[in-house]
Amino acid sequence: MASPFILVDADACPVKDEVYRVAWRHGVAVKIVSNSRLRVPEHPLVERVVVSDGFDAADDWIADAATPRSVVITADILLADRALKAGAVALAPTGKPFTAASIGPAIATRAIMADLRAGMGNGIGGPPPFSKADRSRFLQELDAVLVRLKRQA
Repeated sequence: MASPFILVDADACPVKDEVYRVAWRHGVAVKIVSNSRLRVPEHPLVERVVVSDGFDAADDWIADAATPRSVVITADILLADRALKAGAVALAPTGKPFTAASIGPAIATRAIMADLRAGMGNGIGGPPPFSKADRSRFLQELDAVLVRLKRQA
C-alpha cells in the first residue's frame, strides 16, 4: 500500500512549519499547493506545487490528488468536503478534523454566514483569531492521523 502523504492548501495556511516538523518526524511527503510561489524548505519530502491563479485552481489540484492515503490541510470547508469524498482525511489548521458527520452542518453554517455578510456587509465578525491552543491541537491531531494512516499500511 502507498505511503501516506500530506496536501496543504497553502496560500493562507498558518501551520506550514508545523506540517513540515510532523511530516519529517514521520517520513511523510508534503505537497505545498498554492497560486503563487511560496518559500518552502529544501527537503526531499517537501514539494512546491504552483497552480494557475484561476478560481479554485489550488482546490481543484488538491481534490484531484486526494486519496484515502492523504491528509488534506485546509480551512476551506468546500475543499474539505471534496477531500472527504475522495476518501482523504481533512484537517483544519486549528486541528479540528472535518468528518462525514460534521461537513454538512459546516457547509450550511458557511452558507448562512455568507448570506448574513451579503445582507449586513462585513460588519459581522469572522472566525476567532488563531491561537497557541489551535497550533497545539493541530500538531496533536496531525500526528495522530499520520500514526493511524501508517498503521493501515
